[in-house]
Amino acid sequence: MHIGTPLSRTATRVMLLGAGELGKEVIIALQRLGVEVIAVDRYDGAPGHQVAHRAQTIDMTDGNVLARLIDSEKPAIVVPEIEAIATETLVALERAGLCRVIPSARAANLTMNREGIRRLAAEELKLPTSRYAFADSLASLRAAVEGPEGIGFPCIIKPVMSSSGKGQSRVEGPDDLGTAWDYANAGGRVNKGRVIVEGFVDFEYEITLLTVRAYAASGEVETHFCAPIGHIQVKGDYVESWQPQAMRPEALKRAQAIAKAVTDNLGGVGLYGVECFVKGDEVWFSEVSPRPHDTGMVTMISQKQSEFELHARAILGLPVDVSLRSPGASAVIYGGIDATGVRFEGVDAALRIPGTDLRLFGKPVSYTNRRMGVALAEGEDTDQARQRAKLAAALVRPGV
Repeated sequence: MHIGTPLSRTATRVMLLGAGELGKEVIIALQRLGVEVIAVDRYDGAPGHQVAHRAQTIDMTDGNVLARLIDSEKPAIVVPEIEAIATETLVALERAGLCRVIPSARAANLTMNREGIRRLAAEELKLPTSRYAFADSLASLRAAVEGPEGIGFPCIIKPVMSSSGKGQSRVEGPDDLGTAWDYANAGGRVNKGRVIVEGFVDFEYEITLLTVRAYAASGEVETHFCAPIGHIQVKGDYVESWQPQAMRPEALKRAQAIAKAVTDNLGGVGLYGVECFVKGDEVWFSEVSPRPHDTGMVTMISQKQSEFELHARAILGLPVDVSLRSPGASAVIYGGIDATGVRFEGVDAALRIPGTDLRLFGKPVSYTNRRMGVALAEGEDTDQARQRAKLAAALVRPGV
């Protein structure tokens, strides 16, 4: 494709549906390549709003509102960046030839809903996953867990649609099911009242395998794998990641085969974040995101091209390079307080640590457990990088 001049009749227009910290980095990567970007989010002043050519605030779960905005802006490409989107509307618009969705409207529609992607992976593609069931009431949840063929305890309960671990909990016994049901419904962005319950997998570690589908010089789509990313999650929310995660050769081979099977089926071009559980040589598929992944923020310091640059290049039909630059790590900086317009102290001290960098997202409102930034670090190995990143994150203190 040709790339035009922003804010002119030749402009290559891309609309980001979701303008949080991940969308912000995609916007920056696109703008460096001369793309005109419209950032859309559900609240004013989102991180991506602050750097885009134009900012729009709408309820993206309202299909009529979303369709009107796309018709008004007429983007060449629409890039979903969050789950809470009327993806059925995107399917209809793409089918009518009114926009091109990345990686495709079908991929966005399937992966925004845990039920769709789990049934695809386990039932159609026959990939190894944890045991699972779906429930649309507390009674059906109890039956799914405690029934004769039930999942049993411990188990994981999640809303079918949520992000960043919202609404997710580990349940150890029957007395916790009611609380988990309420928490899942509070954390779900849409489709409230339906959850997935997953059997617990006895894994050693989790990985994110960033998988890039990009055009080769021949015009065919090729699949590229970044080095695996290890991460730690607390209540389903990532708090720390590192790259590369050491893996046995057979486990890496199986993880790549799983990622390729899923992303080949979903199709399109762009970057996918494929999550897997690993134990020895065994690998289980967990989830897939059709966009940059929060654990992949480490690539801003560890790779030659970050996950955001890879996504932007693949979207535009440009060549990609997934090579590792050095071992790296990331650690989340939390708000720590509930306040508007916080100020950050300790930035200078954090950046004096060798090999470190910071990204402060610019979110207008801080909450105690809200992700407000991330510390990045490189090192001689991932142990050193993780130590540096955690120390840097601890030194940055939001205040009023």
